Amino acid sequence: MSHRNPYVRPMTRNWWQSHPFYRFYMLREATVLPLVLFTLFLTYGLGALVTGPEAWQGWLDFMAHPVIVAVNLVALAGSLLHAATFFKLMPQVMPIRLKGKVIKKELVIAAQWAAVAVISLIVLIVV
Repeated sequence: MSHRNPYVRPMTRNWWQSHPFYRFYMLREATVLPLVLFTLFLTYGLGALVTGPEAWQGWLDFMAHPVIVAVNLVALAGSLLHAATFFKLMPQVMPIRLKGKVIKKELVIAAQWAAVAVISLIVLIVV
């Protein structure tokens, strides 16, 4: 039996800062924080909607505050970043075949963005 200790590579707290891939990954994962705040704001708004017109107006005033608008814009940017990275990876993870041939990645990505645009337009028209 050996009494030697195995080599354990030292791991610092900022290990991810040394490589651009990991920095981007951490940035992408950090965008969940404004998304959580956005979700909490919307949940608060639903409660205000049920409570009555005064509470609803208070929520609208709250949502008009510049800090809240900034948080919502950061959340929107984070959502678009998540969508872009997901759309970019989707054809690699699940190649789509049509008549035995793999569809070009660019076409699949463009179709996904087109679907987002159509759904957004429908929502804007309905609301």
